[in-house]
Amino acid sequence: MNLKRLGAVVRQHRETAGLSQEKLADLSNLHKETIVRIERGTGKSGPHIAALCRIAEALGVSCSALLAEAELIG
Repeated sequence: MNLKRLGAVVRQHRETAGLSQEKLADLSNLHKETIVRIERGTGKSGPHIAALCRIAEALGVSCSALLAEAELIG
């Protein structure tokens, strides 16, 4: 999994939904810095699947769809 692509997909969905990083963090019950790291694709490992699924739910998409979309980009 390319973390930069995953981050780009999350950012695209967030911006399409008209959400700030802070609002997405609130909706997914995560820290804003977690959203920032995921969108930047930084960190030694990818996000926990539970966190990614909470983000996907807040964005109105399934976790599997989010992951599949990230795999198809690039």
